[in-house]
Amino acid sequence: MSDLSRKQTCAGCPVVEGSSAQKEQAGVSRRGFLAGAAAALAAPCVVPSGVLGAGAAPVAPAADTNRRGYEPVPGAFPLTRWAKDVSPEKALPEYPRPMLVRKDWMNLNGLWDYAVAAKDAQPPTSYQGKILVPYPIEAPLSGVGKPIHGFAGRDYRDSRLWYQRSFRTPAEWTGKRILLHFGAVDWEAAVSLNGRELGTHRGGYDAFSFDISGALNQNGENRLVVAAWDPTSNQYPQGKQTKRGGGIHYTACTGIWQTVWLEPVPETSIQGLKMVPDIDRGELLLTATVRGDNSAATVSAEVFDGDRRVSEASGKPGTPIRLPVPNARLWWPDDPFLYGLKVRLDGSNDAVESYLGMRKSALGKDANGITRMMLNNKFIVQNGVLDQGYWPDGNLTAPTDEALRYDVEATKRLGFNMSRKHVKIEPQRWYYWCDKLGLLVWQDMPSATHALDREEYWKQFLIEMEQMIDQRFNHPSIVSWVLFNEGWGISQDNRLLERKWFDLKAVTANAITLDPTRLINHESGAGGGPNQGKNPFDVGVGHIVDYHCYGSLNAPRPEPERAAVIGEYGYDRYLRACQKYAPFVRDPGISGLVWTQITDVETERNGLMTYDRSRFSEDPEKIAAENGKHYREAMRH
Repeated sequence: MSDLSRKQTCAGCPVVEGSSAQKEQAGVSRRGFLAGAAAALAAPCVVPSGVLGAGAAPVAPAADTNRRGYEPVPGAFPLTRWAKDVSPEKALPEYPRPMLVRKDWMNLNGLWDYAVAAKDAQPPTSYQGKILVPYPIEAPLSGVGKPIHGFAGRDYRDSRLWYQRSFRTPAEWTGKRILLHFGAVDWEAAVSLNGRELGTHRGGYDAFSFDISGALNQNGENRLVVAAWDPTSNQYPQGKQTKRGGGIHYTACTGIWQTVWLEPVPETSIQGLKMVPDIDRGELLLTATVRGDNSAATVSAEVFDGDRRVSEASGKPGTPIRLPVPNARLWWPDDPFLYGLKVRLDGSNDAVESYLGMRKSALGKDANGITRMMLNNKFIVQNGVLDQGYWPDGNLTAPTDEALRYDVEATKRLGFNMSRKHVKIEPQRWYYWCDKLGLLVWQDMPSATHALDREEYWKQFLIEMEQMIDQRFNHPSIVSWVLFNEGWGISQDNRLLERKWFDLKAVTANAITLDPTRLINHESGAGGGPNQGKNPFDVGVGHIVDYHCYGSLNAPRPEPERAAVIGEYGYDRYLRACQKYAPFVRDPGISGLVWTQITDVETERNGLMTYDRSRFSEDPEKIAAENGKHYREAMRH
């Protein structure tokens, strides 16, 4: 397995896979494997006329006085200890796509020019200052640290955030196709290179790419411009972002918030991999998609246990290749073994490295006939924490890769084996650390906080849901998708929407079609005191029945075809609450439970760690001991 912590070889410095049909029609490459209703609903995404000012002459950059004197600006909350490690030369320098690794790449993180202007204004003729990408403009680590409405006369809905930077590509890349990757930009990103419009992407949490070869000057400077518009609307998948924050909602994140990078590839190259481990048959089904002319292409793959080759096989692009993995060492939270994977495209000089975990997530019956969430055909209670993924210095963006890793390690240190990633989708490297260190993940779809009562909002939600499943499909740590939370986006006045285009059962069926290898939780609990210990939004579909139990001891009961979980609980000290809720694993037979939450977030002070991760709120050794006691007891069914 390749060294995924290595730094970039960046010649001009200081994903990836596009977003469904909308990007294909805009000329963006797609790393799609999963066809479904979301793709069918997608509409062409075209840059509004004149937004990027195609053909305009280069504009003056902001004064460069901040390049050597960069400092994070003061924030409303203490910064983490990792903030001191951030600089224009060290802004998330790690390889950003650990499940599809090539040796050559260029990181474009660092100081860019920025300007905030009216949404309908022409491209700026000058820029206001420097911003450290990929930290959002609201974050102290960006060097700006202001919300959009903090600029005179501006508000989120009527403003654009403009970015500009220049770069050169290495001479040895000449003659190759050059791909431009964005890990994520919130929410709409219109991109141009050297005055030529590349396209527009919508969706704040998924990666996207452009083949920039036709617009690139491989012998000189290139000018890259991104125009980001983030309405921070309650009617698009935004998670917990709000314009002003407060309570259980937090500061907005605008514009680029994940790594921007370049990658050279041959004319015909591997675009993506889909891995389906089958522990019952002892094999891996591997499907490789290819960009360019693949009529004569052959895909060859090898599975490794360390340096020992386990198996090899070859086949055609787009067709599953069977790779035997006999007597597989399975992936478990306490033994997260990862096999290495090498894939090459014969005849094109293209090769990538990846990894896989042999594990199975499914329903099954325990020894007492109770329907359970099973891991590798065994019942293990999934005892986890709610994880919002926010940072006082980086907002949605972790300050460093070490900080990302720390959250996973701290969760495990406390004796938990699962994290519910709450209405946020993380960069690929967070899931890499969960895969490597052994942390189960229940992955939420980011919610809209108000009812999605227009058909266009539903179409966008389905597009982004497909991309969530598509782009995170290969991570063994993810064992469940959570589609909706507390009725957000699907209810009004504690009642489900009644619209001709809305069908919660159909949305759930589509998710099961997109990923039949994981458990689908169609709706997690309900908000408000009267709805604790029940779920008025449950329509009896998916694999899981889920109650929220803040102050309630009414746990859900498993059904013949659905396991039961407590998707959130809290309002107490954990060491007291654990003793009250752990017995529900036996009776009525819940399979998992999620404590709110792993860290404080902004003004919400109910975490097991402070917001800056500097200390625990309860004795971590006692928490680990209590979890160990109940975890072992739950295994004695």
